[in-house]
Parts: sequence; C-alpha cells; structure tokens
Amino acid sequence: MGRRHRHEEHTNHEAWAIPYGDLITLLLAFFVVMYAISSVNEGKYRVLSDSLVAAFRGTPRTLEPVQAGQKKVGSGADINISIVQEQMQAGQPRDLMQALPVTPSDNETRAAGNANSENRAATKTLDKIADNLTSALSGLEADNLVTVRRKPLWVEVEIKTDLLFASGNAQIAPAARPAIEKVATAIKDFNNPVRVEGHTDNVPIRTAAFPSNWELSAARAGSVVALLEAVGVAPSRLAVIGYGENRPIANNDTAEGRNSNRRVVVVILGGSSTSTEASEKEKDDVKQ
Repeated sequence: MGRRHRHEEHTNHEAWAIPYGDLITLLLAFFVVMYAISSVNEGKYRVLSDSLVAAFRGTPRTLEPVQAGQKKVGSGADINISIVQEQMQAGQPRDLMQALPVTPSDNETRAAGNANSENRAATKTLDKIADNLTSALSGLEADNLVTVRRKPLWVEVEIKTDLLFASGNAQIAPAARPAIEKVATAIKDFNNPVRVEGHTDNVPIRTAAFPSNWELSAARAGSVVALLEAVGVAPSRLAVIGYGENRPIANNDTAEGRNSNRRVVVVILGGSSTSTEASEKEKDDVKQ
C-alpha cells in the first residue's frame, strides 16, 4: 500500500485582526456616545427645565438667565409669554404671533387696576369742581363774562379782563372781587393744582410798570392768584403764567376779537398737587 501523507492545516496568523477591529469599533462608538453626552445643548436644556417648572408654578432651577430671548423668569405666575412660546414664535408669521394670547402678570394687573381707580377718582373730583363752579358763577355765565369749561384732564374758568381790570391796569377792580372769591370758595377744599394764565390782545403797551404785554399778562394773573390765596386756596397749589398776546383765541383785527383775547383763565388740573408738573405737561401737550 502506498503511504498516505497527512496535510497539516494552514495556520492563519492574522486572525487577531477581527476581534481587534471589533474592539476598536466598540471603543469608537463608546467615545462618540460620551462626547454626545458631554455636549448637551445647555440652552435647550434650560428652556425645557424652566418651562416644566413654570408649568407647575415653581421656581426655576437655573441660576443664570436663559440665553433665548434673555428672559428672566421669576415664577410660573409671573410668565407673560413662556420661554417655550418664545422659541416657537421665532419662526412664526407676524399675524400668527399677534393671535397668541398674552396674559398680564399679577403686578401688571394690580398696577392697571390702581391706575384705573386713580383715573376714576380724578375724573369724579373734576366733575365735582365743575359742578361747584357752574353753580357759583351761573349769573356771570349768563352775562357772558365768565365761561366754565369741563375738559377731559382739567376744568377751566375763563374770565374777561373787562370784568377784572381797567385798561392797562393789573389791579383787580372792586366789582370783580366777588367773582374771584366765588372761584376760590368752589375749589379751595380740593387738592388739585391750580394755574392762572394771563392773556392780552396784540395792542402794544409800553409803560413804566409794563414794558410789554408779557409783564401785563403775568401781573394780571398774579393779582388773581393773590386773591385766591387770600380766600383760602393753598399757595402750594397755585402757579402764575403770563402768555402775553401769543395765544389768541380770536382775530385781533377786530374790536370783538381783541376783547375775547383779553382774558384770565383759571385752570384746575386733574390729580393732586404732588403731580402738578405731570398734569401741567399733559395740559400743554393737549392744548398745543
């Protein structure tokens, strides 16, 4: 019999590369996962965290303001538009954004309520002052010597200077004192600021006492203020303004127009004497 030869199996010396490749792949996947976990989007995390906490009316846990919109959240009750809504609105059309409801915060609601209450109280006070003045000056109004006007922000009493002063004079005529005293009596028990405005026509005046209509208008307003104070109106409420010929209400080309322009206006502003400056600015803005 022929002798059989046994062939030895060929040894694969590169077999180690397969498990090594698997190990490298696993390590790569591991480090990719670790990198992904380590780079969490902090902004989105804060948005989610704050929105969840706000939904349950708790205090947000983030220590710094959220970058999205730079909106600092105090509590769920204080949120007007949540951070999540802000993120959603970033890509929304303008008409859709305007349709989103905006709920006022508690502080804003209270502030609006207080403002409305103050406005109602001021309006009620001005109505009362207007009624007092109309009742006290009804006779002079009938003679077209005095006019009481109720405006949204103030009440004004326009008095013709023909009743108050002689031509070129700033001393109140004795016959006119009762009219001013009635005005003072009607307003002295209120806290509203009062300013007295003097006006003249455009006829020039050059005297030792009054070099121009500026001085004459201011002096006449000052005389009325002095009488108001004497009757009992607190001086801290009073102010004098001289407009001269610069704010006419009629045409100075006629005698009737010049007569209309020669006047003193007592203006009772809305609000208290502590808000005189703001009230006067509102009145000037409206009249201009």
